[in-house]
Amino acid sequence: MLTTSGLRPDEIPALMNGAVSAHPLEKGRFEAFLPSPCVQNHAANLAFLPDGTLACVWFGGTMEGMGDISIYMSQLVAGSSRWSQPEKMSDDPQRSEQNPVLFAAPDGKVWLIFTSQTSGNQDGAIVKRRTSVDGGRTFGPVDVLCDIPGTFVRQPIIVNAQGTWLLPAFRCIGVPGARWTGDVDTAAVLVSRDAGETWEMVDVPDSVGAVHMNIVAQDGGRMVAFYRNRFAEQILRSVSADGGMSWSAPEPTELPNNNSSIQAAGLSGGRIAIVYNHSNASTSDDRRHSLYDEIEAEDGVRSEKSELVADSLAHKAIWGVPRSPMSLAFSDDGGRTFARRRDLETGDGNCLTNNSKDALNREYSYPSIVEGADGSLHIAYTYYRRAIKYVRLAFG
Repeated sequence: MLTTSGLRPDEIPALMNGAVSAHPLEKGRFEAFLPSPCVQNHAANLAFLPDGTLACVWFGGTMEGMGDISIYMSQLVAGSSRWSQPEKMSDDPQRSEQNPVLFAAPDGKVWLIFTSQTSGNQDGAIVKRRTSVDGGRTFGPVDVLCDIPGTFVRQPIIVNAQGTWLLPAFRCIGVPGARWTGDVDTAAVLVSRDAGETWEMVDVPDSVGAVHMNIVAQDGGRMVAFYRNRFAEQILRSVSADGGMSWSAPEPTELPNNNSSIQAAGLSGGRIAIVYNHSNASTSDDRRHSLYDEIEAEDGVRSEKSELVADSLAHKAIWGVPRSPMSLAFSDDGGRTFARRRDLETGDGNCLTNNSKDALNREYSYPSIVEGADGSLHIAYTYYRRAIKYVRLAFG
């Protein structure tokens, strides 16, 4: 099936060579498909390493939630036009390791943080880490950063003016009598005042359904956060006036959300750029039971809730809304409004299956964005759950 991007699923593997090339139609746009040995690749996160190398981490394997899902990293050395062959950064055959994040700490160390769970049981997930003392060239052993069951991460660490580390998190909470489906997930911040030695969980008030908290620092110790919306309505926003130590309750923005990930970045000129899917539940009737409805639980129970449990919840997570277009928007007022928007990728966005082997998924999702020293924007996102696509825009 052709999409408006012009690629068929069977054309993608041949393009996954990491070569960065100019877009044939858009001046100032450069693209690459990152190399990977995996049939499924998802949840990219970008970060600059201390020497200026751009690194991308993601998870890959056969299907999200399976035990062969591991973390991978590829690097684009400054001045190079090709992403490196990926390095496998985790390998626990009993657990699905997901949602990696890179953090270049003030002391020069580089942290790799990721989640670890069995099957589709996100309410049992813990957070693990590896650290590098040589700028991201090699990493030490895996250890546990947070062992509170159901803790998940997706967005990068922010360091406030007092030197406190803020790791946005969300809490995957199970409903008695059913497997996890995200109906009552909430937002939180893992706070460290000792450079990551110890962490304290601080909940965001009134945040049911607000996940993937993404913190952007503002002037004067103020911070703004954006959230994915489990109920597939609008991107949510909250603010902090005390350097991220406490937060207002999340409220809807003008941007739609389809219960898929977003990412925002503060730019050097004071604007905020956000990448997301410009769609929500009102734009499509496509639905699926949950994220993991293709995976059997260890006890043989499928992921859909019993009708009794489902009917007991006033507000339920919505899954299956198409993950397209992949859009980029800009705000000049701290995320209150977004006056400028462009679509990076368009298509039908089908995400009713996570099975990459059958090449039925056509989502563009889970974007990451960072600004280069020259003002260029670097963006990575999932392409059909088959590949990670990289886009560099010379001008925002």
